[in-house]
Amino acid sequence: MPDHDKNIAALEALLFIHGEPIAYQKVASVLGVSKEDAEGLVRELSARLAEPGRGLEIIADREKVQLATKPEWNPILEGFVKEELTEDLSPASLETLSIVAYLGPISRTRIEYLRGVNSSMILRSLAIRGLVERFPDPERASNPLYRLTFDAMKHLGIQQKEDLPDFEKFQELLKVFESSGAEAPATSEGPAPGAVPSQA
Repeated sequence: MPDHDKNIAALEALLFIHGEPIAYQKVASVLGVSKEDAEGLVRELSARLAEPGRGLEIIADREKVQLATKPEWNPILEGFVKEELTEDLSPASLETLSIVAYLGPISRTRIEYLRGVNSSMILRSLAIRGLVERFPDPERASNPLYRLTFDAMKHLGIQQKEDLPDFEKFQELLKVFESSGAEAPATSEGPAPGAVPSQA
């Protein structure tokens, strides 16, 4: 694959995993290209996505760019979201909620690193259910963090996250992984699934 096409593919992957508006300068830094080249890549990706048969589009202004779904698919996606919110939490939602419960406040980037998949839709669903809340990182305003809501803690019957089952044991395990330079396990050997509600 030519370098130009690889950069287009890398840009698409970056916008997908980031999930929110990202500055052109950040895109350029991640891809290892100039800001002008990054802007050109965005224009070309936008043109490719505008072709028939594509479900995504580029939304951009002079400073930032974001990958989004095309408006024509909103009825289908709205139906999907409504159905998701009326059902019990899926294993993926429980996994994400466990990570937020035990490791929060935590950024979406780290959640996705631990899970290995894009988690923006799941986090949005959990937020709509009132189980997690998003707030600005005091040290980096552009990097929002996620934590359990008071309603979620009341639902779990806890007053603070330290009351979660095996919380101290998991924190000690986390310290061992961090001191060794490794990441904590995602969930299979991480937060106890039983520590979160099966439904909102």
